[in-house]
Amino acid sequence: MNILILCTGNSARSILGEAVFRHLSKGRVNAFSAGSKPKGVPHPGALRLLERRGFDPDTFRSKSWNEFTAPGAPNIDIAITVCGNAAGEACPVFMGAPIKAHWGLPDPADVEGSDDVVDAAFEATWTALETRVRTFLALPFETMDKRFLVDHLGQIGRMEGAA
Repeated sequence: MNILILCTGNSARSILGEAVFRHLSKGRVNAFSAGSKPKGVPHPGALRLLERRGFDPDTFRSKSWNEFTAPGAPNIDIAITVCGNAAGEACPVFMGAPIKAHWGLPDPADVEGSDDVVDAAFEATWTALETRVRTFLALPFETMDKRFLVDHLGQIGRMEGAA
């Protein structure tokens, strides 16, 4: 199963979502991230967190969702937006036939202050994503009826900390 995590800038939440899925799924899913208006580089706070978590930060990049609509791109089974539209942020809408879900979270890239303050915001985002991904991976999603999968993805998106 291919899961695409989407956000507008693809510099923070979506990249962390990709990393959490990669880490926890142990090959059960392929995770990717992209944005409708990519910033071009991951946020420094995301890179610091990835490094602290044992990831090679150089394997993550900010990219356009157009890469996933081009010929030869992997078929996306589930597209999950993580932007916090409750704060007035525009969320990308992925075209095509994947199952769509919204797991909105506040943007840690908006947090200002020292590296410690910013890093704490990124850690909180990681924790929220980890909770959602663990909940998803506990499901028998490979065999679930699409309607039930959509319902469960929606419930996961409304978990504590949703924006």
